[in-house]
Amino acid sequence: MFRTALRNVLAHKARLLMTTLAVLLGVAFVAGTLVFTATLSEAFQRSSEEGLTHVDLAIEPDEDSEAAESTPGGARNLGQDLLDDVAALPGVESAIGEVTGFAALADRDGDLVGDGFATNGANYAAGSDGTAEDERYPMAEGRAPERAGEIALDSTTAERTGYGVGDTARVSVDGPVREETVTGVFTTDDGNVAAGGTLVLFDTATAQDLFTAPGEYTRITVTAGDGVSQEELREAAAPLLPDDAEALTGERLAQDQADAIEAGTSGMRTALLAFAGIALFVGVFIIANTFTMLVAQRTRELALLRAVGASRRQVTRSVLIEALAVGLVAGATGLAAGVGIAVGLRSLMNALDLTVPDGPLIVSGSAVGVSLGVGVVVTVLAAYLPARRAAKIPPVAAMNSVHAPATARGLLVRNSIGALFAAGGAALTVAGIGSGDKGATMGAGAGLLVIGVFILTPLLSRPVIAATRPLLSVFGVSGKLARLNAVRNPRRTAATASALMIGLTLITGMTVIADSMSKAIERMASESLRSDYLVSMANFSPLSTEVEQTLAEQPDVTVITGLRSSPALVADDPDARTLTGADPAAFEQLTDLDFEDGSFEGFGGTGVLVDEATADDFGWAPGDTFTTTFEDGATRELTVAGVFSGNQLFTGVVLDSATLDPHMERVQSFEVLLKTEGGASEAAKSALEGVLGDNPAVLVQDKEDVSEDIAFVFTLLLNMLYALLAMAVIVAVLGVVNTLAMSVFERKQEIGMLRAIGLDRRATKRMVRLESIVIALFGGVLGVGLGVFFGWAVGELISDYLTTYEMVLPWARIGIFLGLAGLVGVLAALWPARRAARLNMLEAIKAE
Repeated sequence: MFRTALRNVLAHKARLLMTTLAVLLGVAFVAGTLVFTATLSEAFQRSSEEGLTHVDLAIEPDEDSEAAESTPGGARNLGQDLLDDVAALPGVESAIGEVTGFAALADRDGDLVGDGFATNGANYAAGSDGTAEDERYPMAEGRAPERAGEIALDSTTAERTGYGVGDTARVSVDGPVREETVTGVFTTDDGNVAAGGTLVLFDTATAQDLFTAPGEYTRITVTAGDGVSQEELREAAAPLLPDDAEALTGERLAQDQADAIEAGTSGMRTALLAFAGIALFVGVFIIANTFTMLVAQRTRELALLRAVGASRRQVTRSVLIEALAVGLVAGATGLAAGVGIAVGLRSLMNALDLTVPDGPLIVSGSAVGVSLGVGVVVTVLAAYLPARRAAKIPPVAAMNSVHAPATARGLLVRNSIGALFAAGGAALTVAGIGSGDKGATMGAGAGLLVIGVFILTPLLSRPVIAATRPLLSVFGVSGKLARLNAVRNPRRTAATASALMIGLTLITGMTVIADSMSKAIERMASESLRSDYLVSMANFSPLSTEVEQTLAEQPDVTVITGLRSSPALVADDPDARTLTGADPAAFEQLTDLDFEDGSFEGFGGTGVLVDEATADDFGWAPGDTFTTTFEDGATRELTVAGVFSGNQLFTGVVLDSATLDPHMERVQSFEVLLKTEGGASEAAKSALEGVLGDNPAVLVQDKEDVSEDIAFVFTLLLNMLYALLAMAVIVAVLGVVNTLAMSVFERKQEIGMLRAIGLDRRATKRMVRLESIVIALFGGVLGVGLGVFFGWAVGELISDYLTTYEMVLPWARIGIFLGLAGLVGVLAALWPARRAARLNMLEAIKAE
């Protein structure tokens, strides 16, 4: 039986080709994901470890400490006294105070360098006398910065931008443009630089002015002397630490960074594997369909095996051995293709300046095992039911040309089960809208509904395909035959269409959600804001008040306010909340809040506005007072002046910036709102950008720009999802090709008879082509219908958090999806239709 199974694989290798390709694509996706993410993780981890070569101990603010959690401002930066005390400990060879923060560098064309990656600034630690060398950043050219107005650049950035020693570069930390002289170029093992980011070094005093405060550091790194272990160093430093700081050994720091890198890549790995799983799930339909048709075509052969003594178990085993062989071949070739995909992705990232640190390609044993295992397991499981069906063929069937079709009772049981699954799935999906379990119930319902619809597809195929009768009648006999062929074997048609249905369900659902979200946020911005422009940093870090002052001095600017953000403890809530500061008079003119109770009257001084959710949490109404503890520890009584409907732009507590500013550690705005005399225009926008020094790190946006940015983000995300789901659609296309090709082979005698009684080659091609289009459109209609339903359900869940959300049906895209489904049918039928038309009539009529 083993030899028989292998011979059957070789005998039917052409018919199994599409099945092998379907599994191969899914396995390649899995293998490519595992190899690429492992390579990426290893490269970044190595780069990170190299950057910690000289670190035996790191002292950092501890945001998880009780002291930090009980203070609105969180953990404090580290002071000069702590640095001096640590440096004086026995066994310490050196101690360096580090200062880091955001620093955007513009190239010679004025464009932001390292956009999308870490664009950081740091200090060059030259010691108390300013003559020491910082071992972290050895100078390749020139010297280290010594005073304000001087910077050093990493060698990678210098090479990318063409900056050299003596050149002037434009840098922005919090808005204003700084003209800095490049005094040196250094080398570094910093992983962010290796990944395409930039690193700008300032002298320590300047870095503290920009990022912290004089005498403050964001981290202290310590190098141990000979014979002193990292743990001994940590124990020696422990008594010196403030309550909101922690000491980590170099080994622990490296492990934490490795864990962070692993966590970052695991999200990407999980997402990619999910799409690989979808492709493999679609491939299951093809595998099951292929083996079902092979079993049907070999009815007499399998019945004869039973007649000469083969047991049911042996017949089942022979079909599963065929599947095992296909799975091994597909798994091995898929693994090789996956390694190629990983190499290609790495090269693509480098070509797009998404630089990956150097390192070897990681093809782990687990990646090999998982890839081969997935190929084999998926193929064997999908072939199990056809194998069982083959074993049930009675020996007497050897006397007939075709085995008995499915009974009416079997179809009734199938339809009953499908109806239960579909009804239960739809009920759970709707129930999940208000369940509050973050979509778990809805997800379970969606899965049941898809399974139910799949089980019901044979039943659904007849009325849906019957609806195409008026359109197909235009094509005469070919159209009628195509329709009849499509419903002749509802199970086969259903399995073929279901593969395409899965892909289109996901694509349609995501499109509905993305379009609706984009419109909702656009509507929220237009309804909540009256300002002409919003000014912010490109990376949404805080803006200097100098930006607001510069804009306020412009004659065309009529109303302006900066929006502050500061943590605080409100009333008796132990968790810190965010206060938003604004100029009361300007805020009223620049926003359009919908008040549930109260109004702008009374807003200012100690009078504040709160959103409805916050008011409900504390039971507040206009006129109520509460105590607030600011980030500097000071307390003050505030009075509720109005309660407004919250949105994603304004939430929590809004108060007078004059009340908030004295308590902020560093007075900055996260955004500036303003109106100009002539309203929004390209000229006004260009003038504002010019006033700010044409700074690429600062965004000046009107409402249309905000909407376009939002639409761009959703479009980019959607296109990425389309690209990933394209794998599932390609697999579905292979399924249609496979089904049609095997169907043509199965109907060889019938097609020969049709040709003999006058159906010419063109009409034969048209018949197969129309059958393919009908099956593809059937899957497309089911997919679009399910996608719209799921899009509506998820939207109802989102509307609880985004009040402006309303479902938007992208009719044009839905039409495109259905058109693409039809195109899939046309393309999938090219080879089978040509094969059918080229059949020799006499040989086909004689075929068994």
